[in-house]
Amino acid sequence: MTSTRVLTGITTTGTPHLGNYVGAIRPAIAASQDESVQSYYFLADLHALIKASDPKRVQQSRLEIAATWLALGLDTDNAIFYRQSDIRETTELAWMLSCVCAKGLMNRAHAYKAAVTDNEDNGSPDPDRGITMGLFSYPVLMAADILLFNANRVPVGRDQVQHIEMARDMAGRFNHVYKGNYFTLPEAVVDERVQTLNGLDGRKMSKSYDNTIPLFSSEKKLLKLIRKIKTNSLEPGEPKDPETCTLFQIYSAFASESEEQAMRTRYAEGIGWGDAKNAVFEHLNAQLEAPRGEYERLMQDPGHIESVLQKGAERARSEANTLLERLRPAVGLGRFV
Repeated sequence: MTSTRVLTGITTTGTPHLGNYVGAIRPAIAASQDESVQSYYFLADLHALIKASDPKRVQQSRLEIAATWLALGLDTDNAIFYRQSDIRETTELAWMLSCVCAKGLMNRAHAYKAAVTDNEDNGSPDPDRGITMGLFSYPVLMAADILLFNANRVPVGRDQVQHIEMARDMAGRFNHVYKGNYFTLPEAVVDERVQTLNGLDGRKMSKSYDNTIPLFSSEKKLLKLIRKIKTNSLEPGEPKDPETCTLFQIYSAFASESEEQAMRTRYAEGIGWGDAKNAVFEHLNAQLEAPRGEYERLMQDPGHIESVLQKGAERARSEANTLLERLRPAVGLGRFV
């Protein structure tokens, strides 16, 4: 492998919002255009089944997210863009890894421990009440996603670093048990410069808080949502602190340095909240107008999205099958002749 391999999974349980774009989508799309890196981007739809039980919502979310990434300029000639569920080798590898993965390792997974703690705090006599094997073994499937393509680097939030460490543990264990250098040990990449946007209520923008601004809201809906952003009671003419203001944070995430500085000046001069919200809307709407149009076009042409994903799946499966052809005889599952 002559180029660095970088892999990113995209959760398919909701509609992409401004926070998703600033924190993950924008830097990932820029990385997809780097020809010195082999990038893998996949819709993590098998993972979605852990939390989402509405098949229509899962299907719609997959379509919306694929359309979003394509509308924003993902380079699918350089990067490999695919659905996780189209790569059947992923689940085969997940089983192989399950057979070398210690249960104790899974017991220490943050998501599982949090679910157990919730049960105990709620007085449940069964600490595992409501916990599925999907949630429990989630890190194994994630390890399979990564190791299937021998990714060198995996960009993640700090809360996901444990999963990369677990993938390294499984890779090392497999290499040891079957006496070969089958897997590269991946490294977690946490970019501290990645921005985290606040939502309508001032907390981190998140679907779980119901405080998001969908990335491709209509102009009317975008304006309505921006006007709902929580502000303080300072009157027009009173200086305002941009560092504690959600409006300013969102504006600056889409602004150049000169635009940001100009808005800082307006805050110091006491811009009214109504004018500030109008300025944020106008700025965001201008930036999102072109990709919004492309997104709407793609949503009306799911056949095109499907063809792009099938092309990516062919490329991904070609690589995945090469690895599995090597792993099957290594574990004793190869052909007789």
